[in-house]
Amino acid sequence: MKAAERFEFFRRLRDANPAPQTELEYASPFQLLIAVILSAQATDRSVNLATRRLFADAPDAASLLALGEEKLADYICRIGLYRTKAKNVIATCRQLLAQHNGEPPNSREALEALPGVGRKTANVVLNVVFGEPTIAVDTHLFRLANRTGLAPGKTPLAVETALLRLIPKEFRQHAHHWLILHGRYTCKARRPECWQCSLTDLCRYREKSPSP
Repeated sequence: MKAAERFEFFRRLRDANPAPQTELEYASPFQLLIAVILSAQATDRSVNLATRRLFADAPDAASLLALGEEKLADYICRIGLYRTKAKNVIATCRQLLAQHNGEPPNSREALEALPGVGRKTANVVLNVVFGEPTIAVDTHLFRLANRTGLAPGKTPLAVETALLRLIPKEFRQHAHHWLILHGRYTCKARRPECWQCSLTDLCRYREKSPSP
C-alpha cells in the first residue's frame, strides 16, 4: 500500500469513528490492566460479564489481592485459562502494591515485569492510560494488516514495527483501536464483509467477499 493510500485508509477510519474506545469495561487504570490480562484468548464480552461483578466487589489491587486465587477463580471461571489468569492477577496485584502503590506503572519494562503482562497488554495500557501512540497487535489487527496489504508481517512484532513506521503520525494514537474494531466487525476472519467496507478500493485482498 502506498503512502497516499495509507493516509486515506486512516482518514476514512477516523471520519467514521473520531474517538474510538476499547470495548473492555473499566473505571480505573488498575481495572483496565486486569481486564486486558483477562482478555487474552477470550472475548471482550466474556471479560466484561466477569469483571462487572468482580470490580464491584474488588475495585482495587488491595481488595482483589484479598480475594485470593480461589475466590478470584470463581468470578472468572467462564473465561478461558481462568486458573492461570487468577494466579497471574493475584501475583500482579501483590507486585503492584509492593512496587507501584497499587497502580499500573507507566513504562513498558515495568509493565512487562508484571505476571501475565506481555507486549500486547503493555501496549494497551500505555496507549489507553498514558496516551502513548503504541500499537497492540491482536489476532484481528494481525489479520487485517496482512490481508489488506497495510503492513504485512510474519509475526505480531513485525506488524507492530511496520505500522509504527508506516502510519502517518496524526493517526497513531487511535490506530490500533480503529484497526482492531475494523477487524472484529468488518474484516472478519472467515468471511470479510467487503460489500460494506469503506476501504475496499484501497485493500489488496484479492478474494473480496460478494454481498450475501
